[in-house]
Amino acid sequence: MQLGMIGLGRMGGNMTKRLSERGHDMKTYDPSVESTAKTLEELRDQLDAPRSFWMMVPAGKITEDTFQTLLGVSSPGDVIVDGGNSNFHDSQRRYVDAKAKGIHFVDAGVSGGVWGLANGYCLMVGGDAEAVAQVEPVFRDLAPEDGYAHVGAAGAGHFVKMVHNGIEYGLMQAYAEGFEVLEKSEFDLDLHSIAGIWRYGSVVRSWLLELLVNAFEAEGAHLEKIRGYVDDSGEGRWTIHEAMAEDVPVPVITAALFARFASRQDESFAAKVNAALRNQFGGHAVKLEGS
Repeated sequence: MQLGMIGLGRMGGNMTKRLSERGHDMKTYDPSVESTAKTLEELRDQLDAPRSFWMMVPAGKITEDTFQTLLGVSSPGDVIVDGGNSNFHDSQRRYVDAKAKGIHFVDAGVSGGVWGLANGYCLMVGGDAEAVAQVEPVFRDLAPEDGYAHVGAAGAGHFVKMVHNGIEYGLMQAYAEGFEVLEKSEFDLDLHSIAGIWRYGSVVRSWLLELLVNAFEAEGAHLEKIRGYVDDSGEGRWTIHEAMAEDVPVPVITAALFARFASRQDESFAAKVNAALRNQFGGHAVKLEGS
């Protein structure tokens, strides 16, 4: 089928390549790299109606600006797919805005990262059945076998991806803490070897563990070249916010998010307060700046 891909970064570029290899007629727009179109209007004109557009751009202002422009150039019956990590509330609003113009909107949560080109992308799709069906050939060829599902109404795709990423935070933090205990122990442990054997037969085996083995091979047994600064792109925060609204306890995901916050502090003021209080009530020694 024909598809207009908007955004040719690490994800969008690889997705375009994977779909082209599977016979899809790909038209592209990205002002930063070579594309088939120089504007969204030109991209529209390269596609046969009803058109299918796929936005693969960063969540936030870029997605909103791109969506609003697409609304202005699209025709009734066209489909706009947002494959980025948008907040599901924004996706629900965009669905309503598009529907008012007779345009379909589909939200697709995408997981797979840089490995998706070879292995396929897990796709969690929300939207009306008619709109999803129009783009389904693309969904099926992007995903590995059994890796795609139409999970619900508009917004459901990004909601499921949000929770997926919240779970990912918790899994990553558990590995991180466990390997720090191993690294700090009295034993001279080969962390690369341990991560390697845990991939086979262990109850904690996973693709994340396989990636950790790759990291040890690339960066050294103690990850000497990597600074312990961990960013977050919002999905963990959104998951916790929704959990609070639903009265659902999510202590592991919350602790994992806070651990990411702590990783960005060169010096924690909270730790200074703790040290000062111990000194005040118990006379415990404090370490002074520069000592």
